[in-house]
Amino acid sequence: MRPEKHSLTKEYLTRLNASPFFIVVNYKGLKVAQLTELRKRLTKAGAEIHIVKNSVFTIAAKEAGVKELNGALGGQLAVVTGKRDISTAAKVVKTFGTELDRLKVQFGYLNNQRLEQAEIMMLADLPSMEVLRAKLLGLFSAPASQLVRLLNTPASQLARVLQAKADKPAEAVPPPAQ
Repeated sequence: MRPEKHSLTKEYLTRLNASPFFIVVNYKGLKVAQLTELRKRLTKAGAEIHIVKNSVFTIAAKEAGVKELNGALGGQLAVVTGKRDISTAAKVVKTFGTELDRLKVQFGYLNNQRLEQAEIMMLADLPSMEVLRAKLLGLFSAPASQLVRLLNTPASQLARVLQAKADKPAEAVPPPAQ
């Protein structure tokens, strides 16, 4: 292997090892300006896209422990990697792909498990990790707030009865008969 290719392979191996996921996309037909726009969107989502030669990616993927490529690489491919969650990056890729109808998801890997195009599209439809955390926190806090409201209800009702009694003008009560 030529030293340049070996250097590229090592660089890409480092990227694959640093990312919990990668998504392989076919970018055929995209213009430079469109690819630049996709890069900007992915950067905001905590991901990045790199165009890499199929042979370099194959070698780097094997060295990273990725199995089952099985000749799935062909054509003009780019690889999306990131350090955050895969659903955010997949959402950007899906949205961009529907806007231009040129970017096609081929397959991906999440923690060394192969994901097909349909699975990646399902991940793209999931809410982001922050939204899921907020919903989970809401589920945990809802019963606690209901319990506090339930415990406060008798005390607040008693306070209202006492306040109503205090606000009521004093009536002349006849003395008890003996």
